[in-house]
Amino acid sequence: MPYLSLHQLKSPLLSENGMVEKIKILILSANPKETDALRLGEEVREIESAMERARSRDQFEIITKSAVRVDDLRRSLLDHEPQIVHFSGHGAGENGLVLENNVGKMQLVGTAALARLFKAFQATVNCVVMNACYSEVQAEAIYQHIDHVVGMNRAIGDRAAIEFAKGFYDALGAGRSVEDAFEMGCVSIQMMGIPEELTPVLKQRSKLNPTRAGQGSSVSLETPEGQVGIDSLFYTPSSYEERCYEEVKRAGSLIRIKSPHNMGKSSLMVRVLAHAEQLGYRTVNLNLQQGNQRLFTEPDQFMQWFCASVGKPIGVKVKIEDYWDNIFGANDNSTDYFEKYLLEGSEQPLVVAIDNFDRVFKYPDIETDLCGLLRGWHERSRSHKLWGKLRLIIVYSQEPYLQKDINQSPFNVGLPIELDEFSALQVQNLVALHGLDWTEQSVAQVMALIGGHPYLVRSALYHIAAGDVSLEEFLNTAPTEAGIYRDHLVGHLKLLEDYPILGEAMKTVVTAAVPVRLRSEEAFKLDSMGLVVRVANNVQPRCQLYRQYFRDIFAIA
Repeated sequence: MPYLSLHQLKSPLLSENGMVEKIKILILSANPKETDALRLGEEVREIESAMERARSRDQFEIITKSAVRVDDLRRSLLDHEPQIVHFSGHGAGENGLVLENNVGKMQLVGTAALARLFKAFQATVNCVVMNACYSEVQAEAIYQHIDHVVGMNRAIGDRAAIEFAKGFYDALGAGRSVEDAFEMGCVSIQMMGIPEELTPVLKQRSKLNPTRAGQGSSVSLETPEGQVGIDSLFYTPSSYEERCYEEVKRAGSLIRIKSPHNMGKSSLMVRVLAHAEQLGYRTVNLNLQQGNQRLFTEPDQFMQWFCASVGKPIGVKVKIEDYWDNIFGANDNSTDYFEKYLLEGSEQPLVVAIDNFDRVFKYPDIETDLCGLLRGWHERSRSHKLWGKLRLIIVYSQEPYLQKDINQSPFNVGLPIELDEFSALQVQNLVALHGLDWTEQSVAQVMALIGGHPYLVRSALYHIAAGDVSLEEFLNTAPTEAGIYRDHLVGHLKLLEDYPILGEAMKTVVTAAVPVRLRSEEAFKLDSMGLVVRVANNVQPRCQLYRQYFRDIFAIA
């Protein structure tokens, strides 16, 4: 029989005997004995209630299965052939979903197995909703085969889960699209005053045309340079968002986000700030790269700019002479400014994110003052409630190689986040988002050359999907200056030429067949540039792209 697309909820199909074929919603729930009790019954009742009062209720049929075991999941899909599958229960992040075994205890079903299962039902299942904690991992895998998949990017409370289900199925019952239903689910959470409306995430393939690049793909592409927009479909979540979201709620917290350039630091930072805004916090995004060069010539001038740049976005306009007393130092004046004008008089926490913090390392006097100041403010939060309102986010590519005083450094306190490369599954998801119909072998070929480096991956997919190069051309030209990475590679080469000692160190790395031992400072700097990765106390090229390009360059030098 033909199956009803979720885009066609208002137009039910007729079977051969003239009967209307209903859209089947299969609700599966599991709450094993040793897991925290969930209000699953209430969630199921709310879904049933939403469908019963819907004006298109005759188009839907609800099938419920509780205490679901692994076999039940497979058999229910075979027996009922649903168009919508809704799971309520516990999620275990990377480890999968929590079902039950034959005696009612917990049994995990892995992400790869779930994706393979739903692949077998991609002709019938249009939408999967996983109302379970940390289920975004499974959503990313399943939506390779299913048009619409909802998961949760962190833990979700009972109230939020129930409100999402109510809003989602109210909208579906009213004949709205899955996209609209998802939005109504999030709105329902927010309207009830529950600060979890950003927890559900929707993965969808319906807007993509998975044709090969150059053959009429309708994918709306996004250039890979710079921050990934807050609403971008191309942002790839990591395991770090949830940790940052929890940390920013702690009084006096300090989050340090570190990675080489183009690895996603700023993209994560803006999402933490957005989450803080959802919590009602005041937020400031300060990018040190945007500061005029003259500001870095004198510590007092820099700190005046720093204070004014934090105050201005939140509406604080104070003349310098009102808070700056030349008898006292820059740090004392800055501390007074934050206390009097930013922290006192408001119960809202203040989150200050400092992007491209590395820039101050070129200016020793400013580095010493600013690092000591931030560390001091963080320490004050332990004993002064007022300073607990201040939460700091520092974003940087490298720490200073030689820290002048570890007790005056912000780089050995707070929550350290060091971003990873994309996994093979994440790369596969991006391939689908770019509308490319690649085999696993194609993905493996690309990753063998560039690994999971976020910028290199997104740049490759963008240019191939846009038709600038074919996959074969990319693989042949990428490690050369005739390829798409020319500016990226030449930029790194210029730095190595400007610092011959680093150039010689990199030559040693790329011409060796095994990881090599370098002087500590050289290994530190090459690692900070993102050119190498550490293997115990040794280093090797981050990817074959760098090995091939620099080995060829150094061979003719």
